[in-house]
Amino acid sequence: MSEPTPQHVTTDRTRVAVIYGGKADEHSISCITAATFLRALDRTKFEPVLIGITKDGAWITDGADPLDWDLAHGLPQVERVEGSRDVVLDIGQGSDGFRAKDADGTLVSLGHIDVVIPALHGPYGEDGTIQGLFEMMGVPYVGCGVLASAACMDKHYTKVLLDAAGIPVAPGITIDARNFDASDRFAADGEAFLGLVHEAGLAWPLFVKPSRAGSSFGVTKVERIDDPEALAAAVYEASLHDWRVLIEQGIDAREIECGVIRPKPTDAARASLPGEVVLDKREDGADQFYDFDSKYMDAQASHTEIPPKLSDELIERVRDTAVRAFNAVDGTGLSRVDTFVTAEGDVLVNEINTFPGCTSISLFPKAWEATGIPFPDMVTLLIEGALGR
Repeated sequence: MSEPTPQHVTTDRTRVAVIYGGKADEHSISCITAATFLRALDRTKFEPVLIGITKDGAWITDGADPLDWDLAHGLPQVERVEGSRDVVLDIGQGSDGFRAKDADGTLVSLGHIDVVIPALHGPYGEDGTIQGLFEMMGVPYVGCGVLASAACMDKHYTKVLLDAAGIPVAPGITIDARNFDASDRFAADGEAFLGLVHEAGLAWPLFVKPSRAGSSFGVTKVERIDDPEALAAAVYEASLHDWRVLIEQGIDAREIECGVIRPKPTDAARASLPGEVVLDKREDGADQFYDFDSKYMDAQASHTEIPPKLSDELIERVRDTAVRAFNAVDGTGLSRVDTFVTAEGDVLVNEINTFPGCTSISLFPKAWEATGIPFPDMVTLLIEGALGR
């Protein structure tokens, strides 16, 4: 393989590598998030450099244009097209270490990269792995650091940190699926799972979910009380995504989400107006929870209300809780904190998304718009914050 050929890029604009796709189940949502960021990018200030990661983990450039992607036309994915080139990183060269490999094997510099937007969701993107890579390279990036990303990707450890900070979370237990027999889809272990649920004093319905996954992949609502078969099936479904499985007590509450930002590490965290996820089909008597289709595929399944129909005092408590949760995990950049608000006015944190989805129906950009920061301004704020400006 030949030595890299320098490619001198002369520009007054900040060069922003936007990375999207990835190996996680949320691959397609990441593609749409990247498209949303690109549409909001101020081209007078920033020059995008597009890097897609295929589902099998290959990094490429010169792929399909993300601006052509739209959830209304299906779930997009990063694929090689004619002219696509592999991306090779020279870690020791830091911001100058991004290369593209031509057909003849020649490495060509992609130019100096000032900052990265890792528009990735789930494992291998939102879990601290790629953040650690950019930390080693000394490349600034938008979003939470290694610790917050890793901890918030793992719902079990998110709850551990929040509980230690005195922030209420949903009651639940964690199961190591490796300690049980998956050969029969845990059919023989249903009674054991049931015993753990009773020992913890959890009430039905239960939500069974993988600890390290997003976009509601692998989540099952279990409503049949004391049914070991249903519980075993739910644990098996979650274990397909992660060997660490959470069984949580369903909370009779409203789902209220809140955007939180800290553009620079020295900034105080601040919260957007919260928004409520309203599941419209519940009014028809349908058994529904906020699953993947409700979030992204079925425009009639849900909508958001910003701000929610809550008292001013309760809205401020939600915002305060979101900031406290963000601080507890050492958050930086951006996050979306999902809470439950009960009829009694209790606020519990469900989870923290350290790079929230930004599709046409996502709450994060809408919430900040309602708070007074249009998404193009938010993107500029986050980029400049990552650069320490």
